[in-house]
Amino acid sequence: MRLLGGLLLLLASSFGQVQHQQQQAPPPQQQQQQQQQQQMHHQQAPPPQMQQQQVPVPPQQMHPQQVPTQGQAPMQGQLPVQQQVPMHQQPPPVQHVPAHAAPVSNQPWYETLPAVAMDYKVHIDPGKEDCYFQYVNPGATFYVSFQVLRGGDGKAGFAVRNPSGEIVHPYQWRANADYQDQSQYGGYYSVCVDNQFSRFAGKLVNLYLTVIRYDQWEKFAKELEDMNLSVENVTGTLVGVEKNIYEVLQMQHFSRSREDRDYNLLLNNNSYVQNWSILQVVVIMATTILQVYFVRRLFEVKSGGYSRSRI
Repeated sequence: MRLLGGLLLLLASSFGQVQHQQQQAPPPQQQQQQQQQQQMHHQQAPPPQMQQQQVPVPPQQMHPQQVPTQGQAPMQGQLPVQQQVPMHQQPPPVQHVPAHAAPVSNQPWYETLPAVAMDYKVHIDPGKEDCYFQYVNPGATFYVSFQVLRGGDGKAGFAVRNPSGEIVHPYQWRANADYQDQSQYGGYYSVCVDNQFSRFAGKLVNLYLTVIRYDQWEKFAKELEDMNLSVENVTGTLVGVEKNIYEVLQMQHFSRSREDRDYNLLLNNNSYVQNWSILQVVVIMATTILQVYFVRRLFEVKSGGYSRSRI
């Protein structure tokens, strides 16, 4: 019995030790996680050689406010520091213009054209003078013509001044006139239409202005000569054709002005005849009525309290 009791005690004590060991041992998943953490810790830890290479820089070389300037190499043991500027203090990006870009011209687009032609119909009030200005390029040919279309005696004053202020076309009281000049230095020509001699009648005036730069064809020929191309005959022909075309345009403008003048003259004559005829008819009718009335009054006889006409 004592032996059985001792065996039972030994079995009980051994069974308790096994349970205690099982409670203390972690499960296999926790063991794997612990092993992975240990491996990562060993990888993150720097080797002893790297730790020995990272030597702190002396304070005199590692001043926090000491930054190497542009174009200056950092001192020995000093790391280059990039100065950060706040966004609101950074200057705007500079747009670099290429060297071959053409300069921007401040001239209006119509002043750079090789030829300009303009046609105006303007009304000049009685006793007034209107002046108009036209820019002419250096070396260009300036032409202007005017014609009175309607109003008064059909005439007006016309004068032209060059860019220097000199009167190149004297003042004349005419129904139409024209002027042509080749500007040497260029500038603004002044064209004045005067109606000061007419106190009551306004004038409708037609103005025609052209500015032609014949030197553009010569410049074109020089550019082609630089390209080793012989086109003198073609250029001369084109220049002659252009001159003839502008002469034809001037003649057509003059013909249209004459046509407008004749048409307005016909309208004025028609209205004059019509109004004068109506006035004469009204005067004749009024004269007839008055004549009959006064003739009847001549033959009236007054007797007593009544009057009796014999007619």
